Amino acid sequence: MDATTKCLIRTAEEEVRNTLQSLPEELHRHASNVPVIYEAAPSQALLEEGWEQDLLGMFSGNPLGASLDAQFPAPPQILLFYENLWGMAEGDEEVYREEVRITYLHELGHYLGLDEDELDERGLL
Repeated sequence: MDATTKCLIRTAEEEVRNTLQSLPEELHRHASNVPVIYEAAPSQALLEEGWEQDLLGMFSGNPLGASLDAQFPAPPQILLFYENLWGMAEGDEEVYREEVRITYLHELGHYLGLDEDELDERGLL
């Protein structure tokens, strides 16, 4: 792993940690149970499923409170695609941090069963 990749991952981890700490207690409690996986870009398998190459993040697994579904046997997780986020930020670290924060909250919203309007109403976007 090269230095740039390490820096992008470290920065994204820091931003997710800071975002997690800033959440209200009820959301923090639920969010802290969802692992965040950092990948460079969507895998070939995701692309074959129809996901776009420029995907910034995704939630996979069962949403909070949903009964286990045989279709999603893996535990809930959030994937953040750091190279795509960095490309969206056009190399600007402040913009990158903001994109990581927004994408993390967006995907966390899927886990919590919230849509963008509900996230905005809670002051999370």
